[in-house]
Amino acid sequence: MEWFVTGMLLTALSGVPGLFAGREGGGAERCACLLVLAGVASAAMGVIFTLAAGVPLLWSRPWTVPGGELALRLDPLAALFILPLCVVVGAGAIYGLGYWPQRDHPGNGRRFRLFYGLLGAAMLLVLSADNSLLFLFGWEVMAIAAFFLVTTEQERSEARRAGFIYLVSAHAGALALFALFVLLAQETGSLHFPAMASLVPATHTVTLIFLLGLFGFGIKAGVMPLHIWLPVAHAAAPSHASAILSGIVLKTGIYGLLRLTSFFTVVPSWWGWTVLLLGVISGIFGVALALAQHDLKRLLAYHSVENIGIITIGFGLALLGRSYGHPELVLLGIAGSLLHVVNHGLFKSLLFLSAGAVVHATGSREIDGYGGLLRRQPWTAVCFLGGAVAICGLPPFNGFVSEWLIYLAAFDASRGDDLALRLAVLAVPALAVIGGLALACFVKVFGVAFLGEPRSAAAAAVNHDATPGMLGPMLALLLACAWIGLLPGTLAPLLHSAAATWAPLAGDAGLAAPLAPLPMVGAAGWGLLLLLAVCGGWLHHRTRGAPRDVATWGCGYQAPSPRMQYSASSFADFLVSQFRFGLWTERHGGKVRGLFPKAVTFTSHTPDAVLDRALLPGCRQVARWCCWLRARVQNGMVPTYLLYVALTLVFLLVTVAR
Repeated sequence: MEWFVTGMLLTALSGVPGLFAGREGGGAERCACLLVLAGVASAAMGVIFTLAAGVPLLWSRPWTVPGGELALRLDPLAALFILPLCVVVGAGAIYGLGYWPQRDHPGNGRRFRLFYGLLGAAMLLVLSADNSLLFLFGWEVMAIAAFFLVTTEQERSEARRAGFIYLVSAHAGALALFALFVLLAQETGSLHFPAMASLVPATHTVTLIFLLGLFGFGIKAGVMPLHIWLPVAHAAAPSHASAILSGIVLKTGIYGLLRLTSFFTVVPSWWGWTVLLLGVISGIFGVALALAQHDLKRLLAYHSVENIGIITIGFGLALLGRSYGHPELVLLGIAGSLLHVVNHGLFKSLLFLSAGAVVHATGSREIDGYGGLLRRQPWTAVCFLGGAVAICGLPPFNGFVSEWLIYLAAFDASRGDDLALRLAVLAVPALAVIGGLALACFVKVFGVAFLGEPRSAAAAAVNHDATPGMLGPMLALLLACAWIGLLPGTLAPLLHSAAATWAPLAGDAGLAAPLAPLPMVGAAGWGLLLLLAVCGGWLHHRTRGAPRDVATWGCGYQAPSPRMQYSASSFADFLVSQFRFGLWTERHGGKVRGLFPKAVTFTSHTPDAVLDRALLPGCRQVARWCCWLRARVQNGMVPTYLLYVALTLVFLLVTVAR
């Protein structure tokens, strides 16, 4: 545990030396990067030593706060969240040296690195805390640090708005968690986390505990419709901060739900159905909203909502397995969910870092302003394509393996004895719809951004790839995605141990069989990779004499121009129109009339259905009503105020007389 605690402290203090350095740069940013790398390496070593020992590691020190205790716990469940955290935080620290150098950002570079390290340490504390007060302390530090990362460019109104929405959402969730832990302490008599499967959900208080946890942790995880902070925050933050927010911060909400539900001996079936339904809604509408986006980072943000939906589908199936006493379903569901937590942290961070390289080169987040970047940024294109294949759940990358396990869990539910449990097989078509729409979305993004001809002067002016300091972390994450996709059997023991930590049903030694085919999945991935290599070599041989300086085929036009290419809107228009009932896309122009039509323009915008269509208009209406009421109550007329005094006296006399 000393390794882990040392790593947490090094990560938390990594940005402090920079506060004493000059604004124009120097060695402070490299010092911060080295401290972060040393911190996450030390924390990872602590976790690895714990896993090698085979027993959970507990560490406790007194704390003067009433009811508080500096209690930490490392077990396989926490390890599956901490290890990808260490990888992503370390990769982001290196990436930031090239993407956000101090010399180019003298006004906010030092502050960014201070809160970057603090966020990493706070997440380590949240994932290892074994005491309610210590958990809430880490949770609040994480929220504040993430707020300052989102508002790094605070001179921009977009960043300030995103930071405000995030802060309100984070503290609304925190209030729910405060109430949750108070009720949990009443049930257990202690602020220490209960042991696994030690509580019996036999009271109405337990129902309230679950609902508070679903709200408080669901906001952080970005489960729809609690995702309101996520698109704006991911778009406003620097790209390597967006990688941390999407890849890791969201997962602390999933971890909280997993840890909370592990406290109970049995779980009511409606818990599983609720989580499963929220997962289906998040997955389908998350990817539909992503399809409708023109902003590259907002598109990736909505894909985080989609993947949180996939994770919660697996989690919901595992909860149903516990409710109906189906051990295989528990193991497959929770193993798929946990593996997708790891996978999403890796491939989504890879996508955000690749997108950051594109934004850094072009100066724009608009997808329709790119084009032809494959020739100009070939390594960035390869990294983005690898992340896109992984997030679409295609072999041979890691996203396929975790989604395959969740598919198996959904099919396994159809073998249950209870008719209600068999209905969970309907998660299969939902997963298929999510995967199909995700594939269409990334075909759109990669085709518009990297293929064809440049669509703007900024894209045409790009003449170099990302710097080695930026490409290194991207390639490392790409290799990690390939490793899990090609060698998934290496994670099977850890997945089984984590499942046993979450639920006793999954700890049966005879349950290794459902995870046994993982090496065969890896072998199939190797076969596919070999087939792709052979086909690629054959195509290269056939086309080696073809000219390389001609434009993309222009559909027979004599003088094709870049504006004749598919735009992001036109490519996805048909699919987006199928979800008009939930997206409410605003369309302007585009009507072409007559044999000799005049030049027309077409624009579309898809606001967030929850934030932009419901919450913000509702808050404005409440504000207008309050202003109207204030104007009537506080009207500046002395007789009215005297009437208030008289009515108050009458009320007090009546109250006292009773």
